Amino acid sequence: MTLDALVVAPHPDDAELGAGGAILGMIARGWNVGILDLTSGEPTPLGSLERRAAETAAANAALGNPWRKNLGLPNRALEATLDHRRALAAVFRATRPRLIFAPYWEDAHPDHLAATKLVEDARFWSKLSKSDIPGEPFHPARILYYFSVHLRIVERAALLVDITPHVEAKRAALACYRSQLVDNQTADKPGVIDAVIDRNRYWGIQAGVGAAEPFASREPVALASFDHLLL
Repeated sequence: MTLDALVVAPHPDDAELGAGGAILGMIARGWNVGILDLTSGEPTPLGSLERRAAETAAANAALGNPWRKNLGLPNRALEATLDHRRALAAVFRATRPRLIFAPYWEDAHPDHLAATKLVEDARFWSKLSKSDIPGEPFHPARILYYFSVHLRIVERAALLVDITPHVEAKRAALACYRSQLVDNQTADKPGVIDAVIDRNRYWGIQAGVGAAEPFASREPVALASFDHLLL
């Protein structure tokens, strides 16, 4: 299978939190999109392996059923080891995405930091010849970084993607993760889903649209023309 874009997530729900609107938008434009969850996300206070799998399937259906797999790496102990790098590089070779989305490189969650390092290292290894990695060498052209961050920071965005037509579908996908984003909320504090959508609406104001998702890049972002600049 050849993908146009692959979103790599430390846990089920991270792809939807940081890039759910962009995923919906790419699919609407006919892109072949995939999501790779690195871990099961378990254990959690209200979750189980079975419940998380069912929630992930429901959320994926709400996104339009993009290709989705779980690499089965250890939750709470995710590390950018050589074995994990090889396994992820093999997925890159098998799916051949020209665009990869990875978690933002600054976070309090060790799994997220490890996932970012793992994606960057596996991207390099994926292109190596004379290796024992399954598949033909392949180098994904670009990594963009999405924000699903466990820090109280304002996102340092390099670009904003208009998700106005898809913001309610993103909300619906997030609501599928009841054990993580709904059932653990208290009435005296804003819920995670509302907070995420509010931030999307904030970034939409900056872009001059109804809602937007921010993305970062370590490398310059090139444009073929200025035709699609919103402001």
